[in-house]
Amino acid sequence: MKRISLTEEWVQGAVSVERRENGLKPWRIPYDDYELYPPEGIGGKAEITAGVRLRFCTDSRCVVLCFEPISQTARIDCSVNGELAEAGTAEVEAGSTTAQWQLAAGEKELELWLPQNTGMILTALLINTEASASPLRDERPRWIAYGSSITQCVAAESPSRTWPAIAAAAAGFHLTCLGYSGNCQMEPMVSRLIRDTPADLITLCLGINVYGAATLSARTFKPAVIGMVATIREQHRDAPLLLLSPIYSSERETTPNKLDLTVGMIREQIEEIVDTMRSRGDRNLHYRNGLIWFGEADASMLPDGLHPDAAGCKLMGDRFAERVLAGVRWGR
Repeated sequence: MKRISLTEEWVQGAVSVERRENGLKPWRIPYDDYELYPPEGIGGKAEITAGVRLRFCTDSRCVVLCFEPISQTARIDCSVNGELAEAGTAEVEAGSTTAQWQLAAGEKELELWLPQNTGMILTALLINTEASASPLRDERPRWIAYGSSITQCVAAESPSRTWPAIAAAAAGFHLTCLGYSGNCQMEPMVSRLIRDTPADLITLCLGINVYGAATLSARTFKPAVIGMVATIREQHRDAPLLLLSPIYSSERETTPNKLDLTVGMIREQIEEIVDTMRSRGDRNLHYRNGLIWFGEADASMLPDGLHPDAAGCKLMGDRFAERVLAGVRWGR
């Protein structure tokens, strides 16, 4: 086999790519500004490669992705011409340095979906000696999906089967997943990041981490959401912007947290914000109640009462176009 050196143009779905001496490390924040995203790059979640993939054309019958030893067991998916390949999910043990796929003959478009539960430093791609490979741009409309662990989807069966990945494939989007487990706190720097990232569609799944960590009260939640929307609108003036309230969340629906906020109250506040801002002229701002997407009837897929399991992640992805995007227009 021969070794292909990777460059930034091979990587899609990352906010930035750090070039290290031994390879490339994708980030979901601008890595040069790491210190401006405390703690530890938003709780250590921005280096996790949820939604990040290598996208390229090749005629190789075998592809091997090489990387620095990973810190925990993970999965990497290989999709061929938009479909998960047969035996396309590679199980990668902690400490492993390669993942390999056997493929059919002929030219094909591949996406190697990196893990949604850990970070990686990519060192090389190996292909058959007589074969060729070249990076492939993703020209589809760009979608930024911001949220919590429910958007990061650690419990999904594999990285191409998170709900954002499923929804992006079905609707034809270039996905940038900004799901930060436990850290969807509407930080001003994240608002600036979304503002400064190209986008044709933006979804913000807000509220569940604020409830869980009791970081905002009924007094401060609304201003924080308004500030985030206003910052994003400084650049994305016309792109459809969807505010999604939490999906069903068992006892959190009516049980006040330490700041006397319930998930039900969060939904009401987000809907009120959208109504107010639409009345002021932002007609491409939309509200979607999380319960229409994943409600109490789906609670059997919440093993801990909060996080959808693999079946729940798939259900959310399958429902996204009909229940969340319905009536929304996007494009360049």
